[in-house]
Amino acid sequence: MSNQLLAKWHAYMDKPSEAALSDMLHDDVTFVSPVVFTPQKGKALAIKYLLSAGIVFQDTKFKYVHELETGNRMILEFEAEMDGKYINGVDIIDFNDEGLITQFKVMVRPLQAVNMLWQQMGAQLEKASA
Repeated sequence: MSNQLLAKWHAYMDKPSEAALSDMLHDDVTFVSPVVFTPQKGKALAIKYLLSAGIVFQDTKFKYVHELETGNRMILEFEAEMDGKYINGVDIIDFNDEGLITQFKVMVRPLQAVNMLWQQMGAQLEKASA
């Protein structure tokens, strides 16, 4: 199941859409952000955060550089460059036996990248809420 989900995830990253994202997420999915204190629960919130992140990471040379799959978990390491600053992070994706994402956790480094993402994600989420 993980190979199918991984292929769907890469297709989504190549051409982001709310419909494709919604098809991959469990209704009770939890999104864990590197810049928000509390986990965000539910499909609607996860979609909001993941779509906003997609917009923030546009034109950043975002690419996955390593992928690890084990059991019902995928760990995808990524790199990007934003405003001349290097960003390195991982997407930790847990999924159920039906191939639906149950938890999506993002971890980012270095601290400068986290601070920059916090500002840009805040602005994008505010725009999305308007």
